[in-house]
Amino acid sequence: MHRKLTTQSGIALVETLVALALLLIIVVGVMGMTMTAIATTENQGHLAARTAEYAQDKMEQLLALTWGDSTSDTTVFPAANSGGQGLAVGGNLSPSAPVSGYADYLDASGNLLASAGGAAPNGWFYIRVWQVTNPSTNLKQISVLTQTKSDVGPQGAIPNSTIVALKTSPF
Repeated sequence: MHRKLTTQSGIALVETLVALALLLIIVVGVMGMTMTAIATTENQGHLAARTAEYAQDKMEQLLALTWGDSTSDTTVFPAANSGGQGLAVGGNLSPSAPVSGYADYLDASGNLLASAGGAAPNGWFYIRVWQVTNPSTNLKQISVLTQTKSDVGPQGAIPNSTIVALKTSPF
């Protein structure tokens, strides 16, 4: 009986090493999936929700202007009575080529940053660009796009939100 026990010595160590190797392979696979899940949640959950919120804030500011306002500066909050574009037709929805007077910048906490001449200020994380078009005589279409400066992880899809509203002439 004693001889039978001694022939199995060391088997427990081999079994333990095999089990640890299998566990390590599983953990590495799950960690990759976990990192992807964390990045996706941050990009599509948190950052995309913030871009929608900030686009809505800008849309509410623009819709509060009167129909014929073409002088209010909407790059500041509250809008200044002069020095801006108001609801004048113009702007674009391209964050890479913002039009002066139709873009503003926010920091990572959503605070409005002052920009000199429409240039991107230091510390910006969100850009909001808007466009006003006049599809018919008594109708203005206002579009606001908010985008983050960067995303989290290797996905490459920068979170953004676009909101469109129509404003009619009161006459």
